[in-house]
Amino acid sequence: MEQRVTLVTLGVSDLERTMAFYTALGWRAHPSSVAGEVAFFDVGGMVVALWDRAKLAEDSGVSDAGGWGGVTLAHNVDHPADVDAILAEAEAAGARLARTGVNTPWGGYSGVFVDPDGHPWEVAVNPGWPLDDRGRPVLDE
Repeated sequence: MEQRVTLVTLGVSDLERTMAFYTALGWRAHPSSVAGEVAFFDVGGMVVALWDRAKLAEDSGVSDAGGWGGVTLAHNVDHPADVDAILAEAEAAGARLARTGVNTPWGGYSGVFVDPDGHPWEVAVNPGWPLDDRGRPVLDE
């Protein structure tokens, strides 16, 4: 298996509500989305999908125990002010602010918001992983 991820599907309880949240953050659904069923977002070389949580669990062959699934998504930026601005934007769009922006032990700056379906998003500046001109992290060799 190649070392890459092409698609992340987030299980949602109310597709329209969650679509409204991500749209308020400036995301645009791809035309291949199916109204009322599934939404696709091109996020710079990868796809994030929104799909009914129960259907996703069934399709994945797992039970839906609810609660946190052991995964946090991340969005890296260049400046601490960007972290704070995105956290404020997400909160205004309906997210719960889980952690305000703080200096981290690893020399960065990050905060966390939780989307309407409980998916945590870390927004971070990581000085060890500068972003290229397309916004992708460049890992040290």
